[in-house]
Amino acid sequence: MKKLTFLILFLSTVVGYTQNLYKATDGEISFFSETPIENIDAVNKGVKALINTKNGEVAFIVANIDFHFEKPLMEEHFNENYMESDKYKTSVFKGKIIGNVEYTIDGKYPVKVKGMLNMHGVEKEREMEGELIVKDGKVNIVSEFNVDLKDHKIKIPKLVVKNIAETVKVTVNLNFELKK
Repeated sequence: MKKLTFLILFLSTVVGYTQNLYKATDGEISFFSETPIENIDAVNKGVKALINTKNGEVAFIVANIDFHFEKPLMEEHFNENYMESDKYKTSVFKGKIIGNVEYTIDGKYPVKVKGMLNMHGVEKEREMEGELIVKDGKVNIVSEFNVDLKDHKIKIPKLVVKNIAETVKVTVNLNFELKK
């Protein structure tokens, strides 16, 4: 009887917990760097992310090597010279959604997300604005923000300093569903 009671309590806790978790099902994180010589644009569609609706916590993780570029040489330089993807395999954001969101009511909710961005082995506190859209029980997060390369000790060789912007624009567009 004690085992049955424990099992019922455990399962109700797990079920209750998973009803508060949304998992990214598709979407992308991209970045854009504008320079006089050429623009650099990369997309990563392998983003893993979770939202805990109970406490507002959010976490994103991307494999740096999964950013893809129009030109293979750009991708090679990004992974070998700038992100050092062999050494720093992932970029991670852990934070909290600031703003009132009713996950059970369809609507567009302007939010801020505050937390720590770990990129290139350097952790930096960030606060970003975005929009959280709830529709038919699903969630979409859209945000656009800038990242200064120097904040994460990403060095640009003097030889190519005019080819790469010191600040890149990051765009997030992810779709979430309740984790089952």
